[in-house]
Amino acid sequence: MSETKTSWYFIVNPRAGSGKTMSEWVPAERLLESEGVPFVTAMTDHKKHAITLAREAAAEGYRRIAAVGGDGSLHEVLGGICRWCEETGTPPEDFYLAVIPIGSGNDWIKSCHVPDNVKDALTLLMDGSFGWMDIVRSVSDGGKVHYMANCAGIGFDSHVCDRVNHQKERGMRGKMIYLNALRHTIFHLKPISVLVREDGENVFSGEIFSLAAGNGPYSGGGMRQVPLAVNDDGMLDYMIVPKARLSSLVKEIPRLFAGTTHESDLIKTGRCQTLEIAPLNEDSADLVEYDGELEGRLPLILEVSLHRIHVLKGKAKD
Repeated sequence: MSETKTSWYFIVNPRAGSGKTMSEWVPAERLLESEGVPFVTAMTDHKKHAITLAREAAAEGYRRIAAVGGDGSLHEVLGGICRWCEETGTPPEDFYLAVIPIGSGNDWIKSCHVPDNVKDALTLLMDGSFGWMDIVRSVSDGGKVHYMANCAGIGFDSHVCDRVNHQKERGMRGKMIYLNALRHTIFHLKPISVLVREDGENVFSGEIFSLAAGNGPYSGGGMRQVPLAVNDDGMLDYMIVPKARLSSLVKEIPRLFAGTTHESDLIKTGRCQTLEIAPLNEDSADLVEYDGELEGRLPLILEVSLHRIHVLKGKAKD
């Protein structure tokens, strides 16, 4: 086992934020140097590279690791840390995880009250402002294991994510890509048939348009599908949108942004420690989305781990 290091290990995604990363990160490094903060920087050069870098950093003794990018970068870095911990028996509680936001999707930082500004986020980090975050472990088709920091979804949620990612690959950026994906998916999505179990009990069986589960309340560029979710309460919040008339669904859309899905008569909501979603037929083995990244298909088990991890957290504004 390598000696524990006190330096920060920054994993930088140079493609985040429409390619503006380096113009913001170079001044950030100067700030860290001027404040006497010991650190090293590693650059990703392909998708999922941050998983490997985080695992290697953990193996080398780093316990303070930061993702410089958006929600996708956070997802990969958390995954790398947790995989290494699971393989070695090291408790995730030993780690401090930060996000320095330079990305088009920065939903996680809203839950943790981290400023959407590189300098202010670094100031928070240097001030040692950290709190706990629950770790959600998932198992999908074929036994694929992933770790979720923020939100997961199937149906409407995962297909919006899929379309957003395609738009990003074509160079599109900004909040409009989420709204465009939202509108397109509403009119083209077909329902899937699933069985949903909450802590071992059946809670739903039938056709749905969407299911979202959250460790935090924000997703999809500011939507609040599970507005009551808290990422350190040991619970997972979820919402199910059953098959319904399009006219009824359209009326519910404002709730996604107002944070009132739990007040809807159409939408089913709940809170649990383990959520299982099984497709009832082959055509319903839908895509699964975690933290804005598509990873596998149904069936899916989401479980709040017994372990937690320190994460960068600011103070909520009054």
